[in-house]
Amino acid sequence: MTFDPNNLPNDTAALWEMLLNTQQMLLGARAQLDATRKQLVAKEHELQRVRHWLEQLLRHRYGQKRERVDENQLFLFAVELASTGQDAPAESKPASVSRPAPRGHGRQRLPQSLERRRVVFDLAAEERRCPECHSELKYIGEEISERLEYVPASLHVIEEACQKYACPKGCTVVTAAKPPAPVEKGMAGPGLLAHVAVSKYGDHLPLHRQEAIFARQGVELSRQTMCDWMRQGAELVSPLYELMKERALRSKVVQTDDTPVPVLDPELPHTRTGRMSF
Repeated sequence: MTFDPNNLPNDTAALWEMLLNTQQMLLGARAQLDATRKQLVAKEHELQRVRHWLEQLLRHRYGQKRERVDENQLFLFAVELASTGQDAPAESKPASVSRPAPRGHGRQRLPQSLERRRVVFDLAAEERRCPECHSELKYIGEEISERLEYVPASLHVIEEACQKYACPKGCTVVTAAKPPAPVEKGMAGPGLLAHVAVSKYGDHLPLHRQEAIFARQGVELSRQTMCDWMRQGAELVSPLYELMKERALRSKVVQTDDTPVPVLDPELPHTRTGRMSF
């Protein structure tokens, strides 16, 4: 609404009406300006968030491939510190830092926990005489050196004999019971099951390679049989797994490193990507 200040009406009521209309226009323009400012602030926040995502993607794609602790992750523990009423531990420099003793360049001693078998090398009877005066030599000590040797793993068979007793009058026959086996009606003992599991999951030794190793020792164990053992072994340790899972879910922060693994799903036309967390 525009008006000429040199051509105003003489009527007071008309002047008041023009003033009120101008005031309403100013209030409407101010409200529109405030709304526009809020939209600009929201757009600015959205732009900063998209820019942050873009920087993270570029850093993940072209940055250095090493893990770093984001400083924002440290705020995860701020709530716990605030709830206990304790201040965050301040960084304090130690008064004196003792440097570890430098290691020598010689051979490191073997652990004392290893089994030691003593082998004595002695002189023959004719060598115990002095080559100069031919008098008998006296024992004054020995020189000891250590050599690390490896004894290959061996398999042995445990015969479980359950004694049977019968009534002389033919009333009944009683057979002694044996403890339950880890694999029902199976020939694998607990030590063999643990060895196969540790070799497969701990040492990353596939079952077909273990099959060849057992074959060199004269024992034929198919990979299908050992796979069934691993399934039954997983059922045996399922209570321990549930306990570990329960304690992990009760934790406030869980750090994992997952590995993608292709998984065959019968309900899907192709394999899906599974993840193994460590």
